[in-house]
Amino acid sequence: MLGSIGMPELIIIFVIALIIFGPRKLPELGRSLGKSLAEFKRASNELRSTLEEEIRLEEERPKVEPSKAAEAQTPPVPMHVEEPVGAASGKVDKSA
Repeated sequence: MLGSIGMPELIIIFVIALIIFGPRKLPELGRSLGKSLAEFKRASNELRSTLEEEIRLEEERPKVEPSKAAEAQTPPVPMHVEEPVGAASGKVDKSA
């Protein structure tokens, strides 16, 4: 973007900014512009990494789904459930 702007153009832009904003406001303006550019760059990098992560997850999803389908076809193993004490004889302690 700045590759086509040469030194004479930069000097003209600087002189115009100096005339418009004055020598006292120019450093403050430069700092705020630098902070804004850094924040924009950080946000765009975060967005790019989020998009890359989503694309990676979408590419992995077809690999995971066939294995889940195979698991769904196998019958579940019944689990042994223990009965409470006294439930087998029909007597349950109600004193508690």
